[in-house]
Amino acid sequence: MANYRRNRINEEVQKELCEILREVKDPRVSNALVSVTAVEVSADLKYAKVFYSTLCRCDEKEVQQGLKSAHGFIRTQVARRLNMRATPEFTFIKDHSAQQGAHISNLLKQVQQDLVDHEEEGEDA
Repeated sequence: MANYRRNRINEEVQKELCEILREVKDPRVSNALVSVTAVEVSADLKYAKVFYSTLCRCDEKEVQQGLKSAHGFIRTQVARRLNMRATPEFTFIKDHSAQQGAHISNLLKQVQQDLVDHEEEGEDA
């Protein structure tokens, strides 16, 4: 399958999953404000990795269990909304990239502040 076609499918599945996750009634999912960051569909369209992040400090295991229990509803909704030959089996994976980015940003700010403090000490001497 052409790479651009699979990228298009990834984007469409991601867009639909974002809307579907807002409709999930399970409080473990709805209270966690789950956001889909990326989707990777396999070449045969039978499997899909769904990378997600949460916007609140919730228990990751609870959110994972909520997504697992809502799997049937989510897959049914994707099948209804997207005209695909086969609806993929979803595997939900927690995406830590936002937290890592915030950590790196804090480290860079700290280094910058240390440089400013060091320059000020050099001027005082």
